[in-house]
This record gives sequence, C-alpha cells and structure tokens, in this order.
Amino acid sequence: MASYFLAQVEEGCDGSILLNSTANNTAEKDAIPNLSLSGFDVIDEIKAQLENKCRGVVSCADILALAARDSVSFQYRKPMWNVLTGRRDGKVSIASEALTNLPSPFSNFTTLKQGFATKGLNVHDLVVLSGGHTIGLGHCNFFSNRLYNFTGKGDQDPSLNSTYAAFLKTQCKNLTDTTTVEMDPQSSQNFDADYFVILKQKKGLFQSDAALLTNKESSKYVGELVNQPKFFVEFGQSMERMGAISVLTGTAGEIRKKCSVINS
Repeated sequence: MASYFLAQVEEGCDGSILLNSTANNTAEKDAIPNLSLSGFDVIDEIKAQLENKCRGVVSCADILALAARDSVSFQYRKPMWNVLTGRRDGKVSIASEALTNLPSPFSNFTTLKQGFATKGLNVHDLVVLSGGHTIGLGHCNFFSNRLYNFTGKGDQDPSLNSTYAAFLKTQCKNLTDTTTVEMDPQSSQNFDADYFVILKQKKGLFQSDAALLTNKESSKYVGELVNQPKFFVEFGQSMERMGAISVLTGTAGEIRKKCSVINS
C-alpha cells in the first residue's frame, strides 16, 4: 500500500501504474520497484462495475486515488482525507520512469529531499508520506546490504538497531534473498503512527527510512509524528498535495474503458 501512494505520481496522477506492458513497451507496473504491488484485480473489478452503471464517466486515475484513501480509511470507518475527482487517464506508462521518480530504498536524505522537491513536495511531506511504510512488506534484497555488506567490507549498518538486525538476519539469509518481512513489525496491517515509534528506535527497515534521522529538520518531524492524531491529519494533507501532481483534466488524456489498456 505504501508503494501505491507514491506509484500514483510516476507519470502523474493519471493511472499510468495500472497499464499493462505491451510487446513494444515495458510498463511501470513491471519495473523492479513496483513488482511488490498487488490489488490490480480489485481496481479492474471496480472499473467494470462503474462502466456497467455509468460508462465513460469515472477514470481509472480517480478510482486509484479513491481506493488508496479508502483502503486506509476502512480501518477507522471514516474518510481520512479528501480526494478531489475529475482526473483523466494517461496513455503513457514507461518502466524506466519508476526508477527515476520513485524513492529508492537505498537513498540518502539529500537524494530523497531532491526527489520530493521535483514533485513540489517538501521535507515535511517526505517524512509524513514515509509513514506509509506502516503498512506492507519489504523484500530482503532491498535492505540486506545493511545486514551483510553496508560499506562493501562485509559489515553491518551501525545505524540499525543491533537486536533488530539480528532478527532480520534470521529472515534474510544473504544479499540476494527475496524473502519478505514486515516493514512495521507486528503492525504491518494497521495504518497507525507506529512507523515513527520504531524509526526512533533505529528499526527503520530501509536506508531511506534511517535517512530521515540524519537531518535535523526531518528528525524533528519524526519525533512529532509519533502523535497518531497529528500523523493522521498531516498524512491526509500531504496525500491531497500529492494527489494533485500532474493531473490530466479537460480534454487531456482519456477515460479508459479498461484500466490495464489504453482505449483503441
């Protein structure tokens, strides 16, 4: 789910992540950072039902934005943020853009800050949206360098909680292991502020998580966001800002008949 939040803005909030690859093009969903995404069948089913009721009205981009909000909100039985509708669907989906636009789990703070800035998002948005890692799983090969070869000398990342590192080594046997582990141990199916609690304990799974503690400003935000009501409010605000990035409206793009393919 955390990946869905950011995957929405690779080409813009235009549903590009939903398009299938073709014989002549590898789409975003098949890029390495997106291989852990799931739920495409759910989006397709929602679209099919909407097309039966009101053909050509609701875009796949809007469905994705609403589904991201509602999958989080369902736990609390109320909408956690507002979603403006009226997006149209893009016709372009290129795998290489996932590598360019999605934050890498190996990124340092400077790289993360610059990447978010290119989308009009600030350090506060970076920290708040990283809280999406409270839900979901991470593949060992995206962080096992922190366990076995952090500086290329067979060493462990000293910024990683040693007890947590020992546990991770029982799950991830080597650098190429693709086993999955919870990004937020014991709370990976709940949307809550626990991500920031464990981050302060130096139990952030990825280098990009730990990087938030290496900057004075971002570290301050981490400390503030352990307050769950505050996190919920500010996550909603950042999601609304992110949901407005490169939106297609008017006659731009199209409203797809099926979310996985552009209209013929």
